[in-house]
Amino acid sequence: MSDPTQMTAEELLAAYARNALSPVEVLQAVTERVARLNPSINAFAVLNPHSLAQAGESAARWRAGRPIGPLDGVPVTIKDLVDVAGLPTRRGSRLSETAAAAEDAPITMALRSAGAVIVGKTTTTEFGWKTPGDCPLHGITRNPWNFHHTPGGSSAGAGAAAAAGFGALHVGTDAGGSIRLPAAWCGVVGLKPTFGRVPQWPLGAFAAVAVAGPMTRTVRDCALMLNVIGRHDLRDPYALPDDNRDWRDGIEQGIAGLKVAVMRRPGFDAPVDWESIAAVEQAAQLLQDLGAEVEEADPGLPDTRAIFSRVWGIALTRLVHSFPETRRHMLDPGLLEVAAANQGLSAEDFMEFEASRIQAAHRMARFMQRYDLILSPTVPNPPPLAEAGTHNPVEALWSSWAPWTAFANLTRQPAITVPMGFSPNGLPRSIQLAGALYRDDMVLRAARAIEVAQPFPMPDLG
Repeated sequence: MSDPTQMTAEELLAAYARNALSPVEVLQAVTERVARLNPSINAFAVLNPHSLAQAGESAARWRAGRPIGPLDGVPVTIKDLVDVAGLPTRRGSRLSETAAAAEDAPITMALRSAGAVIVGKTTTTEFGWKTPGDCPLHGITRNPWNFHHTPGGSSAGAGAAAAAGFGALHVGTDAGGSIRLPAAWCGVVGLKPTFGRVPQWPLGAFAAVAVAGPMTRTVRDCALMLNVIGRHDLRDPYALPDDNRDWRDGIEQGIAGLKVAVMRRPGFDAPVDWESIAAVEQAAQLLQDLGAEVEEADPGLPDTRAIFSRVWGIALTRLVHSFPETRRHMLDPGLLEVAAANQGLSAEDFMEFEASRIQAAHRMARFMQRYDLILSPTVPNPPPLAEAGTHNPVEALWSSWAPWTAFANLTRQPAITVPMGFSPNGLPRSIQLAGALYRDDMVLRAARAIEVAQPFPMPDLG
């Protein structure tokens, strides 16, 4: 492949090793593409003014045959909820701090240590609160497949950047679907790792359910990135111990003999359009053809809609109340609407929701004793129009945004979305695979089997 912006991280690293490309050439190709296409897409909150120097240092290391890490010279982007030393973390909000972050977040530190070149920080919905890809500070981010549509959120810029070829690897965060939803609507791979697998600091509004993870164009790149960012950092009290493994090990093993449950109800009658149903049925047949045992099964979850609505609402109410009342008018109006709908909840109410979350996790753990994987839709419908705005967010959370993704945040298990062909309107379709707690390897393995059987192209943006 002659265009470096269309190459995977693995392909770039192989080209560096044989002196067929340099990190400077790759970064120049990426930044030229960003300059040409980003005005129409709006994927970046800020570009990194030091990226060319980082690429030059990487090129010198490769010339000397001494790369410093497994991502040396690979261009990456980081969502603007994650600190990058020397750059501000604006979180999509006019009320956020404008000063540069003093130190790297754990993810950023891990990527730097591995030699990655940080292209810039990608857009997010305000404080990561919603699915439509707009925010008060940076405006509307658009879907590279069709600029009239949203890429989804809250990792809007990461999903758009991955599809547009603005680097090989992208960091997203996910408290209810914010990696998987934009990945689904942008036709890329998005992994919500097991809770605690990827350390975070400082923790955000959704600390008890949120994760950070990779958004990439291939499953193997997703696993490669997880190798680097999934390392223990003592700043995060939820961080898991190091697994000391290469997540690509066994990824080509296939799925023959695995048991897959097709889930039709994530604890309630979740809305879903016929395109998402068709994608699930297509994936079920493909998995069966590859040797898996596939059947419909219900994990018997409690109403995850009722549980997550309160977890989400309480967190956002606390966030809104952290700002002086005289400044709250500068927040996204939908945030204020959610906060108003969640007034008057007691500590007892909160503890009841947490007990229900733990019950859901227990039910799913029991269910995963019988099944290796769960197959379901990722999204209930095609991506909304970018200009549509946000209306009745309390209802939209379940009618249009996250009915199929939030359960995995409540139960803390890994889940991945992979492309599954196209809708008649030319926009990507997708499916979601979830695995048992800590079995990130299983979802990567199954996603890779689908990817090999049905490769997915990138949008032709010229």
